Amino acid sequence: MPFATLDGIRTHYVKQGAGPSLLMMAPRGFESTLQSWEHGKWKEMDAIEALSRHFTIVAYDRREAGLSGGRVEVLTWKVFAQHAKLLLEHLDIEKAFVLGVCMGVGVATQFARIYPEACTGLILAQPVGGHRWQVRTHAFFNRHLEFVCEHGLAAVHERARGKNFMRDPETGPWASALFNDPVFAERFVTQDLDAYVETVVASRDALFPDTFVSGPRPEELMALDIASSIWPGDDASHSTSSAQQLRELLPRMEYWDLHPSQQTHQNMFERILGFKKAVEATGLPPSPPMPGPEMPPKV
Repeated sequence: MPFATLDGIRTHYVKQGAGPSLLMMAPRGFESTLQSWEHGKWKEMDAIEALSRHFTIVAYDRREAGLSGGRVEVLTWKVFAQHAKLLLEHLDIEKAFVLGVCMGVGVATQFARIYPEACTGLILAQPVGGHRWQVRTHAFFNRHLEFVCEHGLAAVHERARGKNFMRDPETGPWASALFNDPVFAERFVTQDLDAYVETVVASRDALFPDTFVSGPRPEELMALDIASSIWPGDDASHSTSSAQQLRELLPRMEYWDLHPSQQTHQNMFERILGFKKAVEATGLPPSPPMPGPEMPPKV
């Protein structure tokens, strides 16, 4: 799979298929990688292969994740969205459907807010948010802050042995880049510790300032005039209330009122293709029930 350097950050991605473009923003929090589509119902769907029969799919390791690089700066939803837009520009793609799952919903909605002209429609599956999600994410950042303040930056580098921030919070949000990029690691350990701590705190508070659904602020979501399909979650990280907040605020949306336990790889696939068909035909979200083609057999 190829790499592209986007604003100085090496980015691991795949582009395949035919048809309208679909930018895939992977689930699994800070472990948002190509391999994230190989878990759970997305694995059962064989998401990249199945969707590439109907779209030109673009999937990637988000910056600071997987084999992509990173940069020590305040991490925000805008920073993540800009990275995605640069990838589309690198591939000469002007407009795409955007599929965001889990923490990818925050990136997808921010992408649509900043670049509405580049967004054909939004598929927002199991968005993160809620009190328990905020507590969990703050705990990740706080554990890293405690570790780096006690042991120093060199110890963070030493500990970053291929485990992602969410698997070993003490390693911090740049753990993957530390493991994969010796040049980045050399700069990392020589930076000013106090300035680094300020950057980590600012990143935590910018990404997860409250219990609202992660991503743009409410008034920004209300101004988002883009067809959207919202799929609820129902657990400690993907609160149903987060999907309901999107349902309340997005002006051109359809809401899949189906509990996650009943969302299967088959009806998820059909939902995506039904949304594509409706948006291409009318520019609007479909009215339920939403037909979709049968799931193709795996080869």
